[in-house]
Amino acid sequence: KKVSLELGGKSPNIVFDDCNLDDAVSGAVSGIFAATGQTCIAGSRLLLQDTIHDQFVEKLVAMAKMARLGDPGKLDTQVGPVTTPAQYQKILSYIDIAKGEGASCVLGGGPASKEEGGGKYFVKPTIFTGVNNKMRIAQEEVFGPVLSIIKFRDEEEAVTIANDIAYGLGAGVWTQSLKRATTMARRIRAGTVWVNTYRAVSFTMPFGGYKASGLGRENGMEAIDGYLQSKSVWINNGAGGGNPFIMKTS
Repeated sequence: KKVSLELGGKSPNIVFDDCNLDDAVSGAVSGIFAATGQTCIAGSRLLLQDTIHDQFVEKLVAMAKMARLGDPGKLDTQVGPVTTPAQYQKILSYIDIAKGEGASCVLGGGPASKEEGGGKYFVKPTIFTGVNNKMRIAQEEVFGPVLSIIKFRDEEEAVTIANDIAYGLGAGVWTQSLKRATTMARRIRAGTVWVNTYRAVSFTMPFGGYKASGLGRENGMEAIDGYLQSKSVWINNGAGGGNPFIMKTS
């Protein structure tokens, strides 16, 4: 029986110094803090080119600070609570792990107290800098509002960092260069690559992962394959049978 499995990820959101900075900052915030980071395609690894790192982080922190925490049933809420007590504790434990590994917490880093939504299980939007890709906070799926920022020098290093992971569900690339965008999209081992956007989906586009992020595809024509089986039919239209001890070939 055919199956399709989507198994999560640790997606890289890669920002080059020729990007539209404001758009990329907004995309980074959306990538990790929308749905409280509890999405399979969360852009939880933010790869920043070293030439724009400090400027980008400053803008990113300023925007993330403005996120409205509250009741997930209200339309103006931007970051809601974590779904379960167990997941809440898991996220907080990963925050402690990141601090223990030497990452620098520049925003959040702990629980948030809110009366809305029952008042429990809120985690502050959290951003870590000084992360290297070997840290657990960079390699393991947290499934919460926790962002790891990793510096890179050039395109080659960005590809190496992006692919140095067990997962391969999604990736983002922010650049004004079409050549760079298409090159990165080809080289990154991920089922979906967004260029100058993030978290865009459509029922017409196949969705699924590489490596430990799953197998098979949802959506698009590829999704229909899971419901089909091939059949081979051979018809002899009157030609002689030939030697019965030799397999027929064509």
